[in-house]
Parts: sequence; structure tokens; C-alpha cells
Amino acid sequence: MRLPETIERLYIDFDGFFASVEQQCDKRLRGRPVGVVPFAGTDRTAVIAVSREAKAFGVKNVMPIKEARQRCPDIVLVPQKPDLYRRAHNALLCEIETILPIDTAKSIDELTCKLDERQRLEPERVAAAIKGAIREGIGPWITCSIGFAANRQLAKIACKQGKRGTGRYGDGLAIWHPSLMPDPLLSVPLADIPGVGANIYRKLMRIGIYDTRDLYNTQPKQMRRIWNNVTGERLWYALHGYDIQAPVSQRGMFGHGRVLPPEARNIEGAESISRLLLTKAARRLRRENYYASGLWLWLSIKEGSWLGKQHLPSVRDDQAILTALAELWREVRQQHRNGLTIFRVGVTLYDLSPAAERQLDLLLQDDKTRRKWENAGQAVDTLNSKYSRTLVHLGEWSPPAGGHVGGKISYVRVPSAEDFW
Repeated sequence: MRLPETIERLYIDFDGFFASVEQQCDKRLRGRPVGVVPFAGTDRTAVIAVSREAKAFGVKNVMPIKEARQRCPDIVLVPQKPDLYRRAHNALLCEIETILPIDTAKSIDELTCKLDERQRLEPERVAAAIKGAIREGIGPWITCSIGFAANRQLAKIACKQGKRGTGRYGDGLAIWHPSLMPDPLLSVPLADIPGVGANIYRKLMRIGIYDTRDLYNTQPKQMRRIWNNVTGERLWYALHGYDIQAPVSQRGMFGHGRVLPPEARNIEGAESISRLLLTKAARRLRRENYYASGLWLWLSIKEGSWLGKQHLPSVRDDQAILTALAELWREVRQQHRNGLTIFRVGVTLYDLSPAAERQLDLLLQDDKTRRKWENAGQAVDTLNSKYSRTLVHLGEWSPPAGGHVGGKISYVRVPSAEDFW
């Protein structure tokens, strides 16, 4: 395993991305505390993302709107515009690639790049060029923080620290040369280390690992035991500066979820929206050439949550998938005959098989009816793709107020244009 002797990676994190895009696009919002919300007209949801001006008042992402207003009475609440953020993401990537190639877009507001030999010698110049390209090509209200280090994990941690290390939130820069390590890392709070989630944090506390210095001084095999898999050992090598390449991730599921508007927080409204979400998920399944053998339906309700699952005979057509969803909703109605208040709905297609490796159901064997539905679905997808909108669909198609079904804000996935049809 290689131990780099100089910085080789940079990590970019756009500052308050969704709110800053709103400020860049709307002059009336510039310099004001902004909070992005799922939809207008209600205080019964949470602020999805906030601007640096709102952060100065203590407003945080995923904070209830009522609490956000208490902390910042002048906050301006703006309904989300996911397609705008997707287009802003693509525009920003184009500007950055005029300076250096992008290795991986980790999410809609984070990305990483590899440095060539010349760029490793001039990280300040590279950072200034990137920030200048964004300022001149996009505008001054979208800023980014940049971290440089020997590997991607350390560059990400440096980036997060640089974001908060200039006396104000955002537009930061941190350069962690291997010769300076591990001192900058040891001052990072343990909870800010990527990979240390809430459960791992509590486990570390129980066994006497109280800060990043303690974690750094453990042994790789001990970290494997703590995480109960190779992830812990890989984290040890990353923190110690080794060139750790993330394994190629395997697609495990396709799904969508949505907070429901007040008028749809009943069984009928939630079922209608879940059909649209599942149709969008099935389209993604087909675009990436998979079949699914299972379906989950998840509901956030007053009493906590409801989860149901349905076996599928390795299918990908809307008729089979929506029929399974209808069966799950019949279970909901049987269990809650007096109605139900539903705050959020989620659908997931899982147990995937690549089309070339598909395992057929012995009792189904792709009969003529199934092949007919698959051919019909392919024709529908082709027609919708040709006109870049949902022109043909199976059953009712009534997007709720606010739209964005299947194309909502995503912190872990960059939506495609097709998600907004």
C-alpha cells in the first residue's frame, strides 16, 4: 500500500449550496438569511438548507421551521427548486473542469479531483483559479471550500475544517501537507471524522476512545473489530495518509421518498404520490438495465412508522411493480380501517439483478403477458425520452403541489434530467 509523500488530492464542498444558488439566481435574496423548504404555505416541515447569513443566527439544515423562525425572525423561506440545483451543479462542474479534471462527483455539492505534479506544488494557485472560475463564470454568491491532502479522506476532512476556519462560514481553504501530519487532524472533533456515525461514536466512547488522537493511535485490526468490517481498517490507513481507493460500489436499490403536503397526509393522497415515486424509481431501474425482485413501502405516521414488503418475480415493468404496490396499500387499509395520518412516504425496489444476470422465477418464466408489458414499457420510455417529459404513463398522473416527485433535493445522488419529467 502506497504512502504518498506530497498532497495528491483536493476536495471541494460548495458552501450552503441550495441556498446560495437561490441567492445567485434571485437578487432579492442576496445578503439575507435564506432557508430552503420542501414547499410553501406551511410551518409544519423543516428547513432543508440554509444560507451562511442564516447559519450566523444558529439556524441549521433539517431544523423545524418554527425553531428556525425563533432563532432568525427575518429568515426568508424559499420553496425548493431541485432542477435548478441540478443545472447549477452541472454548470459548476463545467467551470471547474477548465482548471483540472474532476475525478468523482461525490454528491450534488461535493467533488474530488486528482492533482498532477505541477498542481501539487501550487495548491494555493489551483484553489484561487477554481474560485475565480466560479466567480467569473457563475457568480460571486456561490462559493466553495477546498481541502488538499495526501488522499481523498484527509482532503475531505481538511475541506470541512477549512470551511469553518476563516472566522466566517464558507469560502475556506486548508492544505494538509504530509509533512505537517498528523497535527491538523488531531484537532478535529471525533464526530467530524467521516465514517464515525452516531452508533460508532457511542461505541468508541464505551471503549475509551474519546477523541481523534485516541482513534489515530489505535491499531488497524482493532478498528476493524470496532466497525465489525474492513471499513474500520480502511479508515485507519486513510487517516494515516495512505493512498486508499474506495471500492467500486454496487447498486443495491432504487427508491424515492417525499414529505407529504398537508392535503395529502391521508391514505388516498399518500398512495397517489407513492405511485408517482415508484414509477420514477422503475424508470431509473430500466435506464440502468436492472430487474428487481422486491418492493418496500415505508410510511412515517403518528405512531412511528409502517413498513411493508412484497416479493416480485424479477421484473421491471410498471404493471407488475405498481400491482405489487397496490397490494401493499391494501395491507395498510386492512390494518388501519379508521384512516391514518401519514407525514412521509418512501418506496424502494431492491434485490436487484443486472439484466444480463437475471434469475427468472420458475413459476413465471417470462410468459407472453409479462413480455408484452415489458415491450409496452419500453415503448413508453422511448416516447417520453423523445419529448423529454411524461407524455405517456400507466394509470393516473397527478403530481402534488410543489411538484418535484422523484426529483427532490438529494445530498447523496445527483439527479438526472429524466428525474424531473
